[in-house]
Amino acid sequence: MPRGRPRQFDLDRALDTALLLFWRHGYEGTSLAALTEAIGINVPSLYAAFGNKEALFEKALARYLQKPAAYLPKALQEPTSRRAVEKLFGGAIQMVMNPHHPDGCLLVQGALASGPSSESIRQQLSRRRAGAEAAVRRRFERAITEGDLPSNVDAAQLARYIVTVLWGLSVQAAGGATRAQLKEVVEWALRCWPESV
Repeated sequence: MPRGRPRQFDLDRALDTALLLFWRHGYEGTSLAALTEAIGINVPSLYAAFGNKEALFEKALARYLQKPAAYLPKALQEPTSRRAVEKLFGGAIQMVMNPHHPDGCLLVQGALASGPSSESIRQQLSRRRAGAEAAVRRRFERAITEGDLPSNVDAAQLARYIVTVLWGLSVQAAGGATRAQLKEVVEWALRCWPESV
């Protein structure tokens, strides 16, 4: 049986290219023409490899979570909840200040730049952010059980506060904040850390 023509492009490199375009310009701001030109393929080849534009975005988003945003699950493995949060903020600052990445966070910037025509993308990004908050909440619940956090701490409220600061770092970085300014924000946020009495 004859085999089809082999693909003439590297799928991993194509995904990295698409990720950077979506990260820099948002879902709506990234046209099929821009994607095919940057990847070096035509529209039928893009569809054959990835499905439609939304499917390509989903694959690029998964790559984002596995690579640049992988600091989040790693940080939550730290032995204490305070150390986990310090690593979380540190990882976020490293990512948003990386000169090889677009400014900000794809989960935040992508949602802010989405209009009514890409409601499904906005909802997907919202679910991903909610998933991150839930992971932080579970880490705090464990910390309370282990006695690492005071028993009167509301894990859900603390998680909401921490991820609000986390996403805020991204917005500030996209707006031109310096690394030093982001570190100042983190220092202030950690002053609110619940201590055992």
